[in-house]
Amino acid sequence: MQGAHSTLSDWLVRIRAEYREMPGLSLTRRQVQRLWGLDEPTCDEVLVVLEEAHFLRRTPSDVYVIGDGVR
Repeated sequence: MQGAHSTLSDWLVRIRAEYREMPGLSLTRRQVQRLWGLDEPTCDEVLVVLEEAHFLRRTPSDVYVIGDGVR
């Protein structure tokens, strides 16, 4: 899956799956962008959507981890 050829919903599904497979995963915004090859606007949009849905939460040190209560 490449950023230019994937929809936002594709990325949301993929990133949710990765975080579920590795519940201890903790990534900075830049690491999220690099890991999935996202451009900046797509990365920002994905993180906002996942954070607003309480799937991810951003720690005080700006690291994204799976949200409390997510299984």
